[in-house]
Amino acid sequence: MGRFDGLLPRLNWLGVFVMVALAAMWELVVSFEVAALRFLPAPSEIARAAHGEIFEGELVGRTIHTVGVTLLGWGVAAVVGLALGLALGLSPKAYQYSMTSFEVTRAIPPITLVPAALLIFGFSLKMELVLVIFGGVWPILVNTIGGIRSIKPELRDVATMLRLSRIGTVRKLVLPAALPSIVVGLRLALSLCLVLAIVAEIVGNPAGLGNGLISARQSLQPPIMFVYVVAAGLLGVALNAALGLGVRLLLPGGHTLRESP
Repeated sequence: MGRFDGLLPRLNWLGVFVMVALAAMWELVVSFEVAALRFLPAPSEIARAAHGEIFEGELVGRTIHTVGVTLLGWGVAAVVGLALGLALGLSPKAYQYSMTSFEVTRAIPPITLVPAALLIFGFSLKMELVLVIFGGVWPILVNTIGGIRSIKPELRDVATMLRLSRIGTVRKLVLPAALPSIVVGLRLALSLCLVLAIVAEIVGNPAGLGNGLISARQSLQPPIMFVYVVAAGLLGVALNAALGLGVRLLLPGGHTLRESP
């Protein structure tokens, strides 16, 4: 198998067994009315609702929208975060002078900007993208700066000995040394972008998984609501796994980064 060895995580059979056991207990509790849970559907009801949503194309269409917004926002956040991270990480003066405004802006929870984004952009895709990009920039920016500033001085001395240009130093020494930290930032940002996309869809953009979830709640259809909850969870797992696989395939030594949080 060569370079493809260990690309896919080993299946956690104990975790699978626990999930199946919990689902069976959930089914029994709801079916035999062990507890008064009026709006809690059984797993079998959720499965039937999922079949209907898939057959009608609702689930697929909403999933495509959420994935598209998440990846687009994450991509823009990655470009902005990496560029600013490199600039601030390589320039001590720029880092020093920007720290106050940087820390104040970073401390703003992205969700608190929803009312302002709604007021400025209305119930639209633009509002959703602005929220996703703003939230996704910070993990990438912070980890890029941290990775660059943690590089040992000895490594910079190597660049001087090799007479590398500034661009050559960044490309051959700085970026490879900071790569583990940058990858962690990218993974954190991807998860956050998905969460913010769904939040924006719930409150402000009539599309995607978030809108499907809130629409089902408003129409008192708990099985369909739980379909979108499960879909959002599975989507998060899939995106994280895809990013991890991409890192291990495309980056030198990427297999050593798979345990990063």
